[in-house]
Amino acid sequence: MVLFFALTAFAIAIAGATAFVIFWPLALVHIRDRHPQITAQLGEGAFLKPKALWWLLRGDYRGTPDRGLSGLATPSRISLLVILGGIAGGGLLWLVGNAL
Repeated sequence: MVLFFALTAFAIAIAGATAFVIFWPLALVHIRDRHPQITAQLGEGAFLKPKALWWLLRGDYRGTPDRGLSGLATPSRISLLVILGGIAGGGLLWLVGNAL
């Protein structure tokens, strides 16, 4: 049963990855088109750059008074947190399942 829950946690991480792949590129295009100072900060090709992902996880986009950016970056941030939580939970449950 523990391994079933571990697989479920990994499935949740995959669902988060699906949402991330939808919203994060849209947020990056919005940033590229309307916020050149953030584009310069994140760099080109920021999709999986650690600096850009930390920027997203910290919620630094909230410092920019743009509701469109918040509307795209917030689901990206939530989905990234779901990915990390699903992987962590699945890994922990997998370890527990192997220990039992």
